[in-house]
Amino acid sequence: MSIKILVTDNHGILRQGIRALFERRNDNDMEVIGEAENGLKAIEMAQSLKPDVVLMDVTMPEMNGIEATRQIKSKLPNIRVLALSEHNKREFVIDMVKAGASGYMLKECVFDDLVQAIEAVAAGQSYLSPRVANIVLESISKKTAPNVGGCVQETLTLREQHILQLLTEGKSAKQIALQLGLSVKTIEASRRQIMKKADSSNLADLTKYAIRQGLTVP
Repeated sequence: MSIKILVTDNHGILRQGIRALFERRNDNDMEVIGEAENGLKAIEMAQSLKPDVVLMDVTMPEMNGIEATRQIKSKLPNIRVLALSEHNKREFVIDMVKAGASGYMLKECVFDDLVQAIEAVAAGQSYLSPRVANIVLESISKKTAPNVGGCVQETLTLREQHILQLLTEGKSAKQIALQLGLSVKTIEASRRQIMKKADSSNLADLTKYAIRQGLTVP
């Protein structure tokens, strides 16, 4: 039985390219059954199509791959998520793993490596590209080292990251509350906390911060 794959990326040409590569394979052990252009669509299609593996980009409009992964794993724990991203920043890798991703590949990888990664995560294993594995190991090493660099800027929770993305996309507190099923008061409180953590005083500064963190596309 073939491995059913859902490709999620906001670049249509990349989604089509990945589909074409799988269609050219001689083996029939993998099949792209759908394409999603953002995290919200990925959740919707994952629920309807029930893929075995979701290839997930990290930075997308509407909903980023980190939050989409968290929601997919919460609703459909048997679906495996494999991050496929251009970003190799430690924060992206760690946040995707925390959200439930079984692996993390960089878009610079060759197709054969992507196939190997999909086979691994579909079998219930974890898979990190070599460069990403080094990032994770360095992160573990840094956690055991003493902090000699002074205070570090507070990190945002996954919910705060999602709210920040929606704020920088121009959505109001009321619109965000409706989308996330939260109260307007909760969203406004979260916005204040985000601004404090990001050391920002206005939306323009918040937008710059979100772009630097890869939470929204410029």
